[in-house]
Amino acid sequence: MSLSIRIILIIATTVYQAIACYLENQKPPPGELFDVGGYNLHLYSIGEGNPTIIIEHSLGGIEGYFLVEKLAKLGRVCIYDRAGCGWSDHSPHPRTSNQMVEELDTLLTQAKIQPPYILVGNSFGSYNVRLYAYRFPEKVMGMVLTDGLHETGMLKMPIQLQGLKLFFISGFVMSTFGSILGIIQLLRKCGIFELIKPELRQFSQESINYVKRSFCRSKHWITMCREMLNLDNSGNQVMIANQFGSMPIVSIKAHSFFKPSWWSFFIPLKAANQLREQMHKDLSNLSTNYVQIQANKSGHFVWIDEPDIIVDAVKIVLDKPKHSTISGQQSANHE
Repeated sequence: MSLSIRIILIIATTVYQAIACYLENQKPPPGELFDVGGYNLHLYSIGEGNPTIIIEHSLGGIEGYFLVEKLAKLGRVCIYDRAGCGWSDHSPHPRTSNQMVEELDTLLTQAKIQPPYILVGNSFGSYNVRLYAYRFPEKVMGMVLTDGLHETGMLKMPIQLQGLKLFFISGFVMSTFGSILGIIQLLRKCGIFELIKPELRQFSQESINYVKRSFCRSKHWITMCREMLNLDNSGNQVMIANQFGSMPIVSIKAHSFFKPSWWSFFIPLKAANQLREQMHKDLSNLSTNYVQIQANKSGHFVWIDEPDIIVDAVKIVLDKPKHSTISGQQSANHE
């Protein structure tokens, strides 16, 4: 293929991306935008009742749109797009758990979402909900950690997994350019998302489109890079949030970090699963009112593989008696 033809194709796909984004931007977001300090965050609320279920996404994630309809059957549910994702603006501040917790609390206050809250933290989101519950214990009724992380293991990650982090970051950088050039938009039209993850077909087309919209924007991938690069900073910040007395905590443990497949052969899956085992042991010490449930058919992305388990976990928290205040004593595991 000649250079001139390649240039024409790049220009064509880039223009296509600009037009697609412009047309999408003419449609209003599903929720509302709130100013949290000179930039807006998007909050979507559905359902009724008290307490309110707050979903905190995975790193660079926006998967709450897949869960909201099922969780809304239990009560009021709020999902928000972290700064840089979905309909939310970029934040000028570092993408650390401390900053995200401040933004979330400002958002909930601005939107007049009254506590108590049940916090659902998926993967990296488990850092944020723990830190939120530590800083605002009077507002939190309980937590659900979906294949959550623990900083002790993450900060002492073996060298092969450090390499995996760099691999992910390089992928995010490539995807940033891919989104600008319209390549991800074209892959979206070809159904590549469902081809890679067939489980997506179980969700409504509306919720899938919300997620795809964000993944086709360069700001989404830039945010993923910023969150990943600050992962150790977030881990150091959340170290203080390790004692929650009798607060109900339900931890969902996936069967494996990645489902075994042809491509998982090229990653250190055994080391990743060993790290997960240790992290779940550490998480079990967070509360004397701790329950672990197994997602036997899931990889790390439980919210796609077995979303009903997250619904079950929230039900467990709802059925728990009211907890006492955060204790400074070592907690025990009650699996």
